[in-house]
Amino acid sequence: MDDVSGSCMAMRGNKQLRCAEPLIVEEIVVDPLKAYEIRLKIVCTSLCHSDITFWRAKATTVFPRILGHEAYGVVESVGEHVEGFAAGDTVVTTFLGQCDQCPGCASEHNNLCTTAPFVFGPGMRRDGTTRFRDAQGNPLHDLVAVSSFAEYTVVDVTQVVKIDPAVPPKLACLLSLRRQHRGGSCMEGGQGGTRLISGHLRAGVRWVSGKSFGVTHFVNPSQLGNSSVPEEIAKLTGGGADYSFECIGVSSVMTDAFTSTKPGKGKTIILGLEKDNKPISLPSLDLLSGKCVMGSYFGGLKPKTDVPILARKCMNKELELDGLVTHEVGLQEINTAFDLLLQGKSLRCIIWMDK
Repeated sequence: MDDVSGSCMAMRGNKQLRCAEPLIVEEIVVDPLKAYEIRLKIVCTSLCHSDITFWRAKATTVFPRILGHEAYGVVESVGEHVEGFAAGDTVVTTFLGQCDQCPGCASEHNNLCTTAPFVFGPGMRRDGTTRFRDAQGNPLHDLVAVSSFAEYTVVDVTQVVKIDPAVPPKLACLLSLRRQHRGGSCMEGGQGGTRLISGHLRAGVRWVSGKSFGVTHFVNPSQLGNSSVPEEIAKLTGGGADYSFECIGVSSVMTDAFTSTKPGKGKTIILGLEKDNKPISLPSLDLLSGKCVMGSYFGGLKPKTDVPILARKCMNKELELDGLVTHEVGLQEINTAFDLLLQGKSLRCIIWMDK
């Protein structure tokens, strides 16, 4: 294949002009690659609730920009100093990088790469500049240095994971998820086995889908009367959950997740991106009793090490992802995908570039 890494490319992409406005499909231009970069032809991408958070401009207010960060694609070309990738490779993108050389990547207890560190702001990880322009030549900002709501994108080599082409594309792009579903969930393990309890979820599609993934109880806050979610979870678990995971990104739910754990040993893991960047308030006595809370990017996984393992589990049916995909649309219908997620009718909507 001819070397096209130094050329510009015109293609279709979804541009957001202002906070919470519908996306516009139009022709945009991808600039030539720089060192350590890969240009990808996107096959399909998934709409994540984090995209909604950025679309609402709660985390950043830079416009115009191209959203999207969970994608499956094919390597179109590679820049200088890129090793281990070639045109035609099937890959998934990740918002978190892994270089395998920095102290963070070398540590068994850390998954934060310092060679190309994760930032919420726009710009490629190594130089802070964009690779997108509109038809008039004006710059378009990216999202977490991925921007997969376009037919082509440019990503740092640390944010690309090679994947077996046998993995179905619509399932492969889900492997770049930080979490597997939206909602606050608590798991309690003990002598009586393990119970997975979901709270703060919308009724309907999420509860039905949750049961197929092992959820044994569902706590609906709107149906508790004078009781609270932590009180109900305490009843179901005999005093509180051993582990609690907050996935929705709401500070009050983070507090509930912490309060729902067992005194002395309860552990709360924050996975959700707080949509308004609000602080959380925790009872200090609970902390003194031994309860703890921690955050986790990408579930603590190292993308290049662990995503291929998840892909194999997916192929072996050890990891069931099919049930997460509730809708599929084409690039022109991307605003429909947003509507479905905002209305609570969708878990994951796959957006196909050629549909």
